[in-house]
Amino acid sequence: MSQPRDAVRHFPAIPAQAPSLRSLFGGQPVETFESGSAVFWEGDDARHVFEVVEGVLRVFRIMSDGRRVITGFIYPGDLLGVSLKDHYLYTAEAVTRTKIRRYERGRFQDEINRSPELRPQLFARLCDEMAAAQDQMILLARKSAEERVASFLLVIARRLGAVQAQAVIEIPMTRLDMADYLGLTIETVSRTMTRLTTCGVIAPSSRHAIVIRKLGKLVMLAGEADDDDNRATGMGSVQQAVWPN
Repeated sequence: MSQPRDAVRHFPAIPAQAPSLRSLFGGQPVETFESGSAVFWEGDDARHVFEVVEGVLRVFRIMSDGRRVITGFIYPGDLLGVSLKDHYLYTAEAVTRTKIRRYERGRFQDEINRSPELRPQLFARLCDEMAAAQDQMILLARKSAEERVASFLLVIARRLGAVQAQAVIEIPMTRLDMADYLGLTIETVSRTMTRLTTCGVIAPSSRHAIVIRKLGKLVMLAGEADDDDNRATGMGSVQQAVWPN
């Protein structure tokens, strides 16, 4: 039986989309920074919060003796400048051609304070940053040079969602960047990468990319495989084979 022409049809209401940190930046214009350009410098007034849209940044501090210490690499979707300090605690510099969006810090804090949905999202981001900082402390304090390089490659693979054998991962950082992040010399980083390549754990794919040939060995060399894993995969003596005395 057909409905009268003037009958009112009722459709279910479409629920409003919950606010997110990404949507907060969505209306902001995109800015481009070429490789080597600084988004902000350590000590600058912290006037903005930034979201990385494209590219990779390095964040670093300059020590009193002039040494550069890289504390992290920032990828698309990450936030920069979220701090309770009035000044930026580090310098953020583009590794590759990078696109970012910025949000005025006062407005950002106001949005967070009045939104019950945004506060836990920001808190989760801050917790992730704290966990990454703790991992970095362990990396520098307890791991050997080989373990540091292997761990670094795994971290990059995880960021790119490419933790699998034969995965190609982009490494836009220079050997000097890696050295300043891992607390090693550039010669040690280069020598370790060469040994990983010679032993077939990784292979070059292009100027700024490698192929993970043997994921299990890379995990073990990073110190992330326990004894049960080593026995199950037959990799208990791999380190001796890969790293001869």
